[in-house]
Amino acid sequence: MPIGKERLDKQMEFIREVDGLKGISRRSFILDGSRNENDAEHSWHLALMAFLLSEHSNDPDIDLPKVIRMLLIHDIVEIDAGDTFAYDEEGNKTKVERERECANRIFNILPQDQARELLSLWEEFEARETKEARFAASLDRLQPIMLNHGTGGRTWREHGVLADQVRARNEHIREGSETIWKHTCGIIEDSVRKGYLEE
Repeated sequence: MPIGKERLDKQMEFIREVDGLKGISRRSFILDGSRNENDAEHSWHLALMAFLLSEHSNDPDIDLPKVIRMLLIHDIVEIDAGDTFAYDEEGNKTKVERERECANRIFNILPQDQARELLSLWEEFEARETKEARFAASLDRLQPIMLNHGTGGRTWREHGVLADQVRARNEHIREGSETIWKHTCGIIEDSVRKGYLEE
C-alpha cells in the first residue's frame, strides 16, 4: 500500500523546520576557537560519540540505535526555547517550561505516530531514568567539557565558571558510564592545573 502524500508532506515540513537547529548558537566554541558551535553540530557530534563510545556504557546491552535517535533529537526544542547556558541560574528556572512548549509544537508537525515517538524519546532523555537516557546524557555533558578543555577553558573563563560548579553539574555522567566519568574528572583536573578552570 503506498504511503500517502499527506504523510510525506508532514515529514518534509518537519525536516524543513528542524533546519533551524543549525542557527542555534551554543556557548561552547569549536576546537579551533574560530566560532561557537551550533546545536546541529552538537547533536551530530554526540551521535558519533555514542557510536564510538557505547562500549563504555555501564550497561553492556544498551540499545545503541535508540541512544543515537535520542541524541539526534534531544536539542530540537531549542529552536524555539534557545540554548540555555548550563550555568545560567536565571535561565534554567524557565527552561523546562520553554522546552516543553516547543516540544509540543515542533514534534506535532509530524504524522501522529512519529510525533508520539519523538516526544517520547525526548521525554525519556530528559527524565534520565533508562540506561539509554543515562548514557546519552553522559555524552551530552562530556562533549562541552571536552570542547572547553580544547579551547583553554574559553567559555568557563568568559562566564566565571568554577571547577566545583563543573564537577557538581556533571557528576551524573557516572550514571551512564563510570569510565567516562573518570575520564571527565581527568579533563577537569587537567583544566585546573593548566589554569583553564579556577577552583
